[in-house]
Amino acid sequence: MIYPTRRAVTVLAAGAPVALLAGVLTPVGWLAGPVWIAGVVLLFAADALLTGSRSSLTLDPPEPVRAAVGRPGLVGLTARFAAQGRAPHQVEAALSGEAKLGVDDAPRQAEVRSHVASLAFPFTPERRGDAALHELWVRWRGPMNLAWKQKTFRLDLSAPVLTDLQWVRDQAVRLFARDALFGTKAQLDIGEGAEFQALRDYQPGMDRRAIDWKQSARHAALLAKEFRTERNHNVIMALDCGRAACEPVGGMPRVDRFIHAALLLSYACLRSGDRAGLFAFDSRPRLSTGAVGGMNAFRTLQTVVGRVDYSTHETNYTLALATLSGQLQRRSLIVVFTDFTDSTAAELMIESLGRLLKRHLVLFVVLRDEELEALAAAAPETAEDVSRAVVAASLLRERETVISRLRRMGAHIVDAPADQVGPEAVNAYLDLKRRDLL
Repeated sequence: MIYPTRRAVTVLAAGAPVALLAGVLTPVGWLAGPVWIAGVVLLFAADALLTGSRSSLTLDPPEPVRAAVGRPGLVGLTARFAAQGRAPHQVEAALSGEAKLGVDDAPRQAEVRSHVASLAFPFTPERRGDAALHELWVRWRGPMNLAWKQKTFRLDLSAPVLTDLQWVRDQAVRLFARDALFGTKAQLDIGEGAEFQALRDYQPGMDRRAIDWKQSARHAALLAKEFRTERNHNVIMALDCGRAACEPVGGMPRVDRFIHAALLLSYACLRSGDRAGLFAFDSRPRLSTGAVGGMNAFRTLQTVVGRVDYSTHETNYTLALATLSGQLQRRSLIVVFTDFTDSTAAELMIESLGRLLKRHLVLFVVLRDEELEALAAAAPETAEDVSRAVVAASLLRERETVISRLRRMGAHIVDAPADQVGPEAVNAYLDLKRRDLL
């Protein structure tokens, strides 16, 4: 495709008043208009001939696109002009792709060096799933800036958007930075656990309940039992993937933030010697892995959690919690990643939670909606601002009411900003272990 630039249109339009004036002044002056148009057209054609041809432009095979939800990335493409022909000094390019990939559709400029133009298009994926890049448009101007030449490349390049495992790894390294990353030795946690470890001499200050009176009488010395803290607890991550959980917060769907936090918590559990499992639900249970142990199980959890899809169904807490309770054969820590945007659903959840708390320890992880808090705290200037502030404040009060009721029932709560939910969930888990509540 060849078409005029803005300069060509401006030059052509600038001749109209001159031709009109010449035609008014002299009869022969009416020829000025056609002559001016012909001159501009000739210059336009010459400008198009003096730059690189469309057939000389080729595109190198693109490299696979690695995309993770919420993580910025770059699509790198290389365009080449034939070495034996002319090449422009600069090109402009635009890229089209599926909306979930979040490609910046603004034209990008690139210098042409040695007949090669390196193109880079930033993107920030908004949702997981299979995405594709459709077309690439490349255009360049002639030396007189009168003619555009444009070529379109059909890409059909697959760009699957996956879970951001790099974020999980970075957070895991940060949380466990004090551990030796290479050559770590297994350590036994000596404390008030339930698993017997050894006998040792009783020392002043030790718990008298730890004295083994039978062995003390046999050896004629006070001996105390030493226990090893249990490290094989079951920790089940229950992910709410209903319609409300698919709404974005902080530029990313809630369910994706739940997934990142659940993977980070799973890593912490497996590294601590506990067993971790995933359970996803909306209107009905969608997947369940059961509790698995060992660091090798983390790769399995990574693969399985990628199957969690975005749902349009309302969350059924009653069915989900009842199903999960029936699957668990031993006392477990159940970490429920959800949000209380629907007061009716929250009420049903509270009703079904009582039975779960009789056998298990429950930790709720919820996201603090900072946008909603900002609306409630903003100084109103118009009637619409007042309405939004009132609605936001009402939703926040309902949310706090639900959280207070859960705490009174015996559930533990993590209420954290969206970008801190993973580390806060891990800290809560470690605190429960230190308090020997598991």
